[in-house]
Amino acid sequence: MPNQNPDCELPDRDGSPEEIRALLGQHKVVAVVGLSSDERKPSYRVAAYLQSAGYRIVPIHPKATEILGMRAFPSLRDVPAEIGIEIVDLFRRPEALPAHVEEAIDVGARVVWFQEGIVNNEAAAWAAEAGLTVVQNRCMLKEHKML
Repeated sequence: MPNQNPDCELPDRDGSPEEIRALLGQHKVVAVVGLSSDERKPSYRVAAYLQSAGYRIVPIHPKATEILGMRAFPSLRDVPAEIGIEIVDLFRRPEALPAHVEEAIDVGARVVWFQEGIVNNEAAAWAAEAGLTVVQNRCMLKEHKML
């Protein structure tokens, strides 16, 4: 059935359970775009959980200098190449995703992950065309807990 609400886009690409299991097992460096220093925010809770599960978290925040004990960077392009970003986890509004997908492509990320409630099929298609794995509208914390 076609999506009846143009403001509520349904994902064209959201990753199969097998694909998600494989990428969470293979990739361990996660840049979290929109990571808040507020412990009550979902971005903080997801990143803290992933960090406790052994993932290296790279906070991306335009004003913060440190989050979760890790140096924060204003943008993906500001992260030193030797860190080797593998997954870009996006806690941003759908309309902001194209710019972040462009950055993810530029820094050589392997995966772009649009958190639960976030869908942008145009940005997802662009990322997929560039060779990135795309996951939309899924929570990394919830998916990891199902491993």
